[in-house]
Amino acid sequence: MKNPRDIIIKPVISEKSTDLLADNKYTFWVDKKANKIEIRQAVEKLFNVKVVKVNTMNVKGKTKRVRQYVGKTPDRKKAIVKLAEGDKIEIFEGL
Repeated sequence: MKNPRDIIIKPVISEKSTDLLADNKYTFWVDKKANKIEIRQAVEKLFNVKVVKVNTMNVKGKTKRVRQYVGKTPDRKKAIVKLAEGDKIEIFEGL
């Protein structure tokens, strides 16, 4: 298994992801090559919680333009992780 810190890149902080916290769902940017099993094991190992369900989605990068220069933001993979009843992740407590 890969290092869990290589699989979980960072948490997603957005209005939609903070609304999902009420349902005990947490959102993370993850490695594009990681599968659901690796994501589940990484979250359980890093945060000492029990994962019930993992949903993943590939997010395509957007085209951005600054004057005459056109660029693109990177493609990423997002995972929404549902935890067992009573489990919490502490980094999201201040939100």
